[in-house]
Amino acid sequence: MVEPEAVGISTERLSRIDKLMDAHIAQQKIAGGVTLLARHGKIAHLGVYGMMDVEAGKPMKPDTIFRIASMTKPITSVAVMMLYEEGHFRLNEPVSKFIPAFKEMLVLPPEDAEDLTQPVPATEQITIWNLLTHTDGLTYHWNERLGPQYAAADITHGLLQDESTLAEKMKILATIPLLHQPGAEFEYGLSIDLLGYLVEVVSGMSIDAFFSERIFKPLGMKDTHFFIPAAKRERIATVYERTKDGPITRKSKEPTVDGSLIYSTDYPYNGPRTYFSGGGGLVSTVSDYVRFAQMMLNGGKLDGVRLLSRKTVELMTTNQLAKMDVDFGFGLGFGVVRDESDLNEIGSVGRFGWGGFFFTNFFIDPQEQMIGIFMCQLHPSGGLDLGERIRILCYQAIAD
Repeated sequence: MVEPEAVGISTERLSRIDKLMDAHIAQQKIAGGVTLLARHGKIAHLGVYGMMDVEAGKPMKPDTIFRIASMTKPITSVAVMMLYEEGHFRLNEPVSKFIPAFKEMLVLPPEDAEDLTQPVPATEQITIWNLLTHTDGLTYHWNERLGPQYAAADITHGLLQDESTLAEKMKILATIPLLHQPGAEFEYGLSIDLLGYLVEVVSGMSIDAFFSERIFKPLGMKDTHFFIPAAKRERIATVYERTKDGPITRKSKEPTVDGSLIYSTDYPYNGPRTYFSGGGGLVSTVSDYVRFAQMMLNGGKLDGVRLLSRKTVELMTTNQLAKMDVDFGFGLGFGVVRDESDLNEIGSVGRFGWGGFFFTNFFIDPQEQMIGIFMCQLHPSGGLDLGERIRILCYQAIAD
């Protein structure tokens, strides 16, 4: 850590983050959280606010562990690209080359089709690029057309206890139709869970072991896990929920049922610990995640350890959806600010990042050499846009 002014950040302006967080806690919109701003490889701000467990009187700490959910996706995408760099596959190759169950897929008919009950054969195979960009036709359980089929087949998403393995569930997933033809549309879904299984097949290691040996240990991410070791159990933050404008309430220990989506809050420490979700299964800390983010900002290396080539990072953070009719940018594992037309708030072209189901997010800005991370535990959030407000306050604190 350094004084903010040492990296062109105003201490006075940074205090606005403190005021915003404190106000949200006082108004019972959140229980607490941790924020971080790094620039030029140095941490200029680490804010620790409120409680990690209100009822138990446990204050938030710098090393509090959070369920990062979909902030797992960028890490899985890095693992895939590490194997790509080793020459195991090209991105335009079909995933069925490694996972044969996905060779002959069926696709739901369009919603305006005369017969909505009869799936049609896929005209293209799902490629590894399709999976990295969510253009494969997979979706999530909240989708009205496929969610019930996923639930009926007991397909999980990583935020619920499951006694099976990635290998077992991905092969079942292959028997369910796709939402659309591969390559036709962007649809956020189970793509990265399937990539997690690809990592297992290609590397010959469980994704848990691959992450630990190839990513976490080299980067010094000592508190990032699929399942929390018993000795660290007391460090995980409690999940709260908020509806509309009401105050937060403690999330029930019982699974939450939201249509076809069923999720729990105790999956990181209760259960069989056999299903490693590449799309949403990790827990982590702010100090761990900033090391991953700094590796990406540095072009694939950190503290003398290189995970990826600079050219690979460039590809991963370049918009891959330019030929699609979408109003946003997405690279290989990250949302990307494409050009000035995407900037309706202060920021930079080329900024990339993502967020998680339980109210966490991060951004990486190559132009400003800046990283911002916000971690809280809240779902549903009642429409709060706190993470976005924190990002704005990070940018307005630049004073060089």
